[in-house]
Amino acid sequence: MTGGRRPGHGEDVGSHRTPEGRRHDVGKEATKPPGFPTVTPGLNDAATTNQAARTRAFAQHVEPEIDVLLRVARTLTGSWADAEDLVQDTLIRAYRGLESFDGAHPRAWLLTILRNTNINSHRRQRPDLLDADDSPERHTPAFGATSTPSPEQTVTDRELGEDLQRAVAALDPKFSTVLLLVDVDDLTYSEVADVLGIAVGTVTSRLSRARKRLRHDLNANARRSS
Repeated sequence: MTGGRRPGHGEDVGSHRTPEGRRHDVGKEATKPPGFPTVTPGLNDAATTNQAARTRAFAQHVEPEIDVLLRVARTLTGSWADAEDLVQDTLIRAYRGLESFDGAHPRAWLLTILRNTNINSHRRQRPDLLDADDSPERHTPAFGATSTPSPEQTVTDRELGEDLQRAVAALDPKFSTVLLLVDVDDLTYSEVADVLGIAVGTVTSRLSRARKRLRHDLNANARRSS
């Protein structure tokens, strides 16, 4: 693996649920999360204007980032089903928070919401495991750790290759998560820092160590195979 960008896994796959429960392909027309109201005739002018403004803000700032949110959520959770649930919750929180959003750096804003939503989800599921190191990568499963591989997972596995996949899975989660977010999900160092709640310098250090370990393991595998 080099320092260059790689295509995001799942860029042409993944879906999220519509308010009616139907699945919706990512990359097509983005749908609004459950609880996202439509403008209803009969409301007073102020309420209607406010709702219409929020609808426009959601379309402008949130919908273009849904694909990125799904890829990042897949890296954090280890499965597309959990990623869809995490993104759905993130979209709801984002919609509710649009009035206080200043419109600057929507991706960073959304990634922070996704990070906090992911942490809160783990707090609800396993409050007995909470400690000071409650970072997203602490909960990240080994890459590809799903009970039954989905079509999306199969595509991802083919992209990485068996040797590379095994080498990534063998890394400490705090290193593999940074590696995947940068080299597969194509996030900037600053965006990774937002997702994980760590300093940019820590992202740089972990990425360097992950790539070095990956090269070592892949070279060792190549020597054994020759």
